[in-house]
Amino acid sequence: MVVGLFLPFVVLGSAASSLAPPKFTGLPLGEIRPTAWLYDQLVVQTNGVAGHMHEFYDLVKNTDWWGGDSYYSYLEEAGSYWFNAMVPNSVLVNNTELILKTYDFLNYVLDHQDETGWLGPEVGTEKPRFLWGRYPFFFGAIQMVEVDPSLTDRVVNAMHRFVKVANEMLRRGEGVDDWAATRWEDFVIALQWLYDNHPNGQEELLVDTMIRLKWTGAPWEKIFAEEWHGVNMAEGMKALPATYRFTHNVSDLDAASKGWDLMFKYHGRPSGAFGADEMLSGLAAARGGSYLYQITGDFKYADRVERVTYNALPATITSDMWGRQYLQQQNQVAAKNMTPNPFPEDGPESNIFGLEPNYPCCTVNFPQGWPKFITNAFVTTPDRASLVHVYLGPFNVSTILAGDNHVIVNVETQYPFGDVLVTTVSATKPFVYYVRIPSWVSGGTFALDAEQPEALKPLEGLLGIYITPGKRRITLALSSPISIESRPNNSVAIHRGPLNYAFDIERTETVIKTDPRETHAVDLQLDPVGAWQYAIDPSTAEYHYDSTSESKALPSPIWESGRPPVSISVLACLIDWPLAGDMFPADPPENPNATKLRISEFPVFKSKGLRGNSSFNDDKQVPLHV
Repeated sequence: MVVGLFLPFVVLGSAASSLAPPKFTGLPLGEIRPTAWLYDQLVVQTNGVAGHMHEFYDLVKNTDWWGGDSYYSYLEEAGSYWFNAMVPNSVLVNNTELILKTYDFLNYVLDHQDETGWLGPEVGTEKPRFLWGRYPFFFGAIQMVEVDPSLTDRVVNAMHRFVKVANEMLRRGEGVDDWAATRWEDFVIALQWLYDNHPNGQEELLVDTMIRLKWTGAPWEKIFAEEWHGVNMAEGMKALPATYRFTHNVSDLDAASKGWDLMFKYHGRPSGAFGADEMLSGLAAARGGSYLYQITGDFKYADRVERVTYNALPATITSDMWGRQYLQQQNQVAAKNMTPNPFPEDGPESNIFGLEPNYPCCTVNFPQGWPKFITNAFVTTPDRASLVHVYLGPFNVSTILAGDNHVIVNVETQYPFGDVLVTTVSATKPFVYYVRIPSWVSGGTFALDAEQPEALKPLEGLLGIYITPGKRRITLALSSPISIESRPNNSVAIHRGPLNYAFDIERTETVIKTDPRETHAVDLQLDPVGAWQYAIDPSTAEYHYDSTSESKALPSPIWESGRPPVSISVLACLIDWPLAGDMFPADPPENPNATKLRISEFPVFKSKGLRGNSSFNDDKQVPLHV
C-alpha cells in the first residue's frame, strides 16, 4: 500500500517563547549505523589521520581545551572541532579508545567550568572570550547525551549555566567578533535542542538569547548576493531556517530557499559543492544541509547533500584518509605548489594532499563529514509515527517510534554504485515507512515482499509504504539516465544518479614532506603522466556496470582509481588545451569522484560528419572512460 505524507506548516502562536516545530526530527546517535561499503569507509577514516590525531597532532594531543597549550587562533576551535567529529565517529565504529578520549574531553571541559558559567580553554587565563568555539563543543556534547543518557543532567546543567553568561555578554555587546558574527546559527541550533528537550523552565531566556544572536550576527537574508567567505556562507545556509523557528515567519524559509538557489546558480559545481577559495568564486572549473531539510521539508537540500557527500568529499581526501586538500578543483590536472598562484585568498600549496595544507582548521574538522551524513540518513515525522530514509546507502536502524513501536531497518545496497536497494523492515506495530526518491531518478519500481513490482510514484519526493507488524521486504529499483549539464565556456559535465563522472588522469605521487611525529602523515605532490586535454561527444555516452560486483563486497577503500564498479564511456578527441601557469588548466576551450586528478568539465565536439576536418579526424577520436 502506497501512501502520501502531509506535512503542514504549524505555528504554535505568537508568544515570544514558542518555537515552530521542524518538519522532521533526527534520531539519536547510535540508532543509525553504516553497513557494507559505508561502514568500511568509516573504518578507513578511523585508521587514517582522524583516528590518530590525539596521538601526535599538537592541536589535538596538546589542545588547550583539555589542559594543553596548543591552539591556532583566538577562535579556539581546534579542540572543539575534533570533539564534534570524533564523538559520532568513535560511536559508529565502536572504537573504545576514541570513545574514552571523547569522555576525557567532555569531563575536562565540564570540570573546569568557572563560577560565571563560562567553559572552554579561556577559563583561568587572560585570553579574550568569544562565543564561537563553544558551538562545535555543544554539538559534540549533545551527541554524547544521545548515546549515553546518564550524562544528561551534567551536560544540560552546564549548557544552561553557559546560556546565562552568554546572554549577559550579548546584552553588553561582548563575545561576538566579526568572524563569529557569521556563525551564530550554530549556537541557536544548540539552544533549540535545549528548548525542545530540556528547557528547565528557561524558555524565555533561551528564545531571548536566540534573538540576540540573530541581531548581533550577520543578516543572512541580505547578503547572499555579496562576496563572502566560502565556509561562512556554508555555515549561513542554516541561519534562516534556524531563525524561522523563533520568528515563525515563513518569509525566512523563502529567503533561505532563494539564497540557496542563487548560490548554486552562480557558484555551483557538478560535484554538488559551491565554488570558493576563501571568497565565493563563480562557476570557473578550476576553483575549487541536513538541518535545512529537517526544518523545511524541502528535499532539494537532501539531493544536494547526497551529491556533495558522494563526490566532493571523497575527491578532496586521499583514499587512505591520511591527507586532505584545502581547495579542490573540478578540473584538477595536478596537486602541487601552483605558480603563479591562482587562489587570490589562499596559498599556492592549497591543493596538495597533506596533513594541513594552507590552514589547520580542515584537518581537525573534516572528519565530521561521513559521521554526520550517516547520523542524518534517517529522520522521523514530528509525531514520531513514521520513519523516513533520507540519504540512500547501506544502513541498519534500530529505533522506537510512537506507541512503543520497535522498528528495525536493514538496507542492503551498493548505492551510489548500484541502483537496487533491498530493505528489510521489522516492526511490532503498523506504520508508514518513507523513502526519499532523488530528483535524478526517472522511472524505477518497488516491490513489497513477493508482490509484483509497481512503478515509483513519489509524492513531493517521498515514496510511502504501509508496513504491517512483522518482517517485510522492500525491493527498490531506481532508474537514472545519464544527464549532461551545461557549464561555462560551452563545456559539459556528465552525471548519472548522484555521481559526477570525471576522466581519471593517470598520475605519479611524490612525497614532499613527512611529519616527524607520524610517518603516515605525508604531504603528496600529484603530477599527471598521461594526456588529459580531451573534448568529448556527450551524445555517445554509455553507462557501464560490473554486475559481478553484486556477489561480493566492494573493495575498500572504494574511493580509489579503478575500484568503483561503474563507469561511462564516451567518444573523445585530443585538442589544444593550454595550461594557465605551472600546472593549472585554463578554462575549457570554447570549441574543440574516486579521482584525485581529473577532468570533469569537458569541452565538446560532434563525432559524426567530421571526416576531413583537420581538428577532429576520425584517427584522433578515441573511446574515453569517465
